Amino acid sequence: MSVVLSTAELSAADRSERWHEAVSQTFVPLDVNILEEDPSPGRIVTHQLGATQVSDVQAGSQEVTRSKRLIARDGKEYLILTLQRRGSAVKEQDGRECLIEPGNFSISDSSRTFRKKVEGDFCFTSFQFPRKELRVRDEDLHALTGRAFSGRDGSAALVATYFARMAREAAGLDDFVGRQFVATGLDLLALLINERRGRFRPQAPETAAAMMVRVKDHILLNLSDPDLSPTAIAAAHFISVRYLHKLFQLEGTTVGEWIRTERLERCRRDLLRSPALGLGVATVARRWGFVSPSHFSRVFRAAYGIAPRDWQIHGLSGERRTVE
Repeated sequence: MSVVLSTAELSAADRSERWHEAVSQTFVPLDVNILEEDPSPGRIVTHQLGATQVSDVQAGSQEVTRSKRLIARDGKEYLILTLQRRGSAVKEQDGRECLIEPGNFSISDSSRTFRKKVEGDFCFTSFQFPRKELRVRDEDLHALTGRAFSGRDGSAALVATYFARMAREAAGLDDFVGRQFVATGLDLLALLINERRGRFRPQAPETAAAMMVRVKDHILLNLSDPDLSPTAIAAAHFISVRYLHKLFQLEGTTVGEWIRTERLERCRRDLLRSPALGLGVATVARRWGFVSPSHFSRVFRAAYGIAPRDWQIHGLSGERRTVE
């Protein structure tokens, strides 16, 4: 369910007080200083994905501060990842100051003081979640607050893209699915933090899980490419081929076996539909990255105990319901 807080219907005189209430109600308690003589209308739309709160915020020039007084008052430990969409912000935490421009993101820790100033009309999307949900060392997290992450390059771009897409889909996700998407997003964020801090640990469960999600998504998007190979996959994710093989070994399979299984499943499905589409066995095989028809026939028979052509015929004569 979406929660919408807006000051658009209020007079300019009443907007400051109501906006202060809305900001502190949505996030952790904050001091809000409106920098406009006539406050612009503000709007916050919030969705809940498990323990993570996703909020789209639009307003005018202002400064928000998380003071020691406010920290002592609520004592809650949250992290806030903020994707800047419009306007620029100056952020201060842990003795560092950074400029966050559109397309970039930052991380704030509610257990320590911070200040954020935005001049002009702005829009951002934030993700607020309990500190315990992000499995990284405190010293690594503290070293990366008060810094801007570019949403255009490297691992940070992947994190920014993933969280932005999750925010767009948040309203339509049920609780279970939403929790799973958040868990994956936090795995990706942990991977980024470990990478930036030089603690890239391939054996760590959170790192391996996040990388495996990325690798499998890449493979599924490129199944039709006959040149898809461990070397190409590893290069696309800036990891070694050896580490790629290790990831799949942890799941009891190999890169090649996983790719072949996914391709065969799609071929098996499409072969039942191919006559109606006017497609032959070889065409279906090529569609999913099999270059040699004879090789495809061998691996298909080995996997399913039947030749592709026979599968086509038997499926059409009554066995289709057993595979769909």
